[in-house]
Amino acid sequence: MSDGKESVAADATAPAFGLIDIDKIDTDAILGFVTVHGVKILTAVAIFVIGKWVVKRIVNVLKKGMHRANIDPTLIGFLGNIIFGVGVAFVVIAALSQMGIETTSLAAVIGAAGLAVGLALQGSLANFASGVLIILFRPFKAGDYVEIAGNGGTVEEISIFTTQLTTPDNKHMIIPNGNVTSEVIINYSAKPNRRLDLVVGVAYDADLNKTQELLKKIISEEPRILADPEPRVEVLELGASSVDFAFRPWVNTADYWNVRFDILKKIKIELDNAGIGIPFPQRDVHLFFDDAEGMAKALNANGKKKAA
Repeated sequence: MSDGKESVAADATAPAFGLIDIDKIDTDAILGFVTVHGVKILTAVAIFVIGKWVVKRIVNVLKKGMHRANIDPTLIGFLGNIIFGVGVAFVVIAALSQMGIETTSLAAVIGAAGLAVGLALQGSLANFASGVLIILFRPFKAGDYVEIAGNGGTVEEISIFTTQLTTPDNKHMIIPNGNVTSEVIINYSAKPNRRLDLVVGVAYDADLNKTQELLKKIISEEPRILADPEPRVEVLELGASSVDFAFRPWVNTADYWNVRFDILKKIKIELDNAGIGIPFPQRDVHLFFDDAEGMAKALNANGKKKAA
């Protein structure tokens, strides 16, 4: 009986419902664990917060520098986002490394993923690189009339990946930037002045001096034609059926097409009034018959058959 009572007494000292005996917990070990890892966690958080703030400050400084360099705002925003993203990625890796997490494999995975994405999007990346070059070097800007890869139109928008044009007949054209930089670019709006290159052909029996003076008079009467550079009217070529004059006045780029339309009309009217002919290509055909009498009879016979 005494053994049973001792057993009951002993069991009474055990924790109720299987709870952990607090007296048996190694508080020093727990405190050491919390201290060590807590410091690492706090350090990692500090690295992330401070590092993100530093990256943001660096990006702001770079953006201000790019604004002072007159770089396009679209490119500034895009580059700023890329730099910020890369900087934050380095800060995150540094924070994880401080917590004792192995980051070498993570960096390798990120690198491999970046390579795979780069190979899959190499066409888009080429357009992106071309867009950066266009925005940096500015071969044209919005509002310019350009000819790109054989397509002409007014530039509406220049983005990172494409350039958008509006054609003279109001078609909306989107050209990948890779095609823009790989072809010849003709910017008709880059210079303030343009030259009208017209060829005026007159008959061989026309008075050349009179014709030249008449063409110069047409130039002097057009107020939109510039005096400097000096306009030129000279004999260009003795053609197959006409004497060709080079008619080359200078105009403001904005007036080019209106002046061209008006001046061509005026040239025709003034030459007609002066009695100076504008020849067109023609060919004289001479027929020779060995048997002229037989040919005449054949033609008469055919005429009688048709009449019948």
